[in-house]
Amino acid sequence: MTETVTTVEGLRARVSAWRSAGFSVGLVPTMGALHAGHLALADQARSRSQKVIVSIFVNPAQFAPHEDFDRYPRTLETDLQKLGSAADLVFAPAVAEMYPDGYSLKIELGGPALGLESEFRPHFFAGVATIVAKLLIAAMPDIAMFGEKDYQQLLVVRRLVRDLALPVEIVGAPIVREADGLAMSSRNAYLDKRERAIAGHLNRVLKDVAARVHAAQVLQDAGFNSVDYVAVRDSGTLEPLGEFRHPARVLAAARLGKTRLIDNMAV
Repeated sequence: MTETVTTVEGLRARVSAWRSAGFSVGLVPTMGALHAGHLALADQARSRSQKVIVSIFVNPAQFAPHEDFDRYPRTLETDLQKLGSAADLVFAPAVAEMYPDGYSLKIELGGPALGLESEFRPHFFAGVATIVAKLLIAAMPDIAMFGEKDYQQLLVVRRLVRDLALPVEIVGAPIVREADGLAMSSRNAYLDKRERAIAGHLNRVLKDVAARVHAAQVLQDAGFNSVDYVAVRDSGTLEPLGEFRHPARVLAAARLGKTRLIDNMAV
């Protein structure tokens, strides 16, 4: 089973030993409940670096009080079994390790953090930026892998690293999908059988959205309870497009029961 450390001190000691031996280091930040998409990130990190760290931490700073922090799946033992030799080290800290008593830092964001997700989860990107900054500073990897499923998050992290001048390459990896096109996500486990049958429509609508004016209504007709947004944006900045042009990205967020699904694709 993959070696696990639970403290920043332990993480830094291991990375320091690797550095002394001349190894390059890759980091895959996760919140656990690992699936094939996470394992693909670890595999890509392995192809780009000699040592791979997977962090597993359900970050309270990115959940609002009414969201699913308490019920978010925590499956550390199963995650370690799934990883096998895909990672050399798992960093699985407790909340108190990352946010000790008296913790007060808050990162204020602009640029790609504005709009879309932040209109519905205004707390989210500040929480993501905080934990990602802490993980990158603790591990100081050569590369860090992020999936394109959370495309806006990927751009926020890239801007964070650029603005803080951190010597880390942020690598985006393609979305890993189920057979019906649903983007793999730990939250897919919340879907009941009926909701799971509907969920694949999210990806199919994204494929057609550039040619459809009423994409949100199409999703609701397919069985989604509500649609937060369906938007076509500049793929580099996420700014609204004055007119359609490439490269662009279509992004969507919709709700099925108590589950919120997000997806995106290049158009």
